[in-house]
Amino acid sequence: MFEIDRQYANANVPRTIRFTEKLFEDLSSTAEETGISFNMLVLQCCRYALDHRKQSDENSSE
Repeated sequence: MFEIDRQYANANVPRTIRFTEKLFEDLSSTAEETGISFNMLVLQCCRYALDHRKQSDENSSE
């Protein structure tokens, strides 16, 4: 389950990324509801996706 983790508060590598309107709205409202920055939410979503991808890759190789 995805949980908010504040360890990403000191992110310092700038990048530009483009979102669809709907995804941006969903992320913005989620960040607002949970009281964290948009950037922190995106970082955590990326980490969550990568962590779960690795688990899926490991399971498929067995």
